[in-house]
Amino acid sequence: MKVLVTGSSGLIGSMLIRSLAERFDFSGLDVRVSDNTPDVPTLVADGSDLDAIMPAFKGIDAVVHMAANAPVETPWPDVLKNNISTTHNVYEAARQQGVQRVIFASSNHAVGNFEMDEPYSRIRVGDYEGLTPGEFKRIDNTVPIRPDSDYGVSKAFGEATGRYYHEHFGLEVACLRIGTANAQDSPVGSVRTFATWLSHRDLAQLVNQCLTQPLGFEIFYGVSDNTWRFWDNDYAKKVIGYAPLDNAEDYR
Repeated sequence: MKVLVTGSSGLIGSMLIRSLAERFDFSGLDVRVSDNTPDVPTLVADGSDLDAIMPAFKGIDAVVHMAANAPVETPWPDVLKNNISTTHNVYEAARQQGVQRVIFASSNHAVGNFEMDEPYSRIRVGDYEGLTPGEFKRIDNTVPIRPDSDYGVSKAFGEATGRYYHEHFGLEVACLRIGTANAQDSPVGSVRTFATWLSHRDLAQLVNQCLTQPLGFEIFYGVSDNTWRFWDNDYAKKVIGYAPLDNAEDYR
């Protein structure tokens, strides 16, 4: 399978290429080349320029769209250019070039305002008193969009655009509401990460399953099998056989 990774020199894009190199024939698309760029054919182009990125999609079977400005605090002009315009262009280039499948790196921030509600607001700060893991309703793929930022809005846009391209043009789409995937590959930084952490190997497995299993349009949460997770990953387990191996609690 020929797989194009956008944002191929970024933390997640480069990790996926290196982790899954023996399973897929990768190529990259990125706005720049860096020391972290994997040794795969890479087109350097601005994702907001549809004509410029179109050659990267020729002959491709599936796209893993990771390119974006990731910080939640990203200012609106950058969100509009690098997240919204680029994401629309990725779907459109895929349609025009006959790509069958797009794996879209959405984010938990598309539904981030659920973390203002009980019990998630307590879990995110490590207040577990009176709570039992698994006995509270987890946030799943059926909840309404509740973005917590312009960045979250851009990810909700990407999900909506994916559904549009699926229903009107037959594109197979998986939207991954990714949790905390970091360079340290461990739940560091805040107590919230004990709920939200996604290990590198679990993320690689999730993307592998999205590339190889039957898909229509789906939304999955990218989270490891953390004891205190408040996002549901049972749906991904059921639909594509996702089997996370890591648990943030092992690092506490």
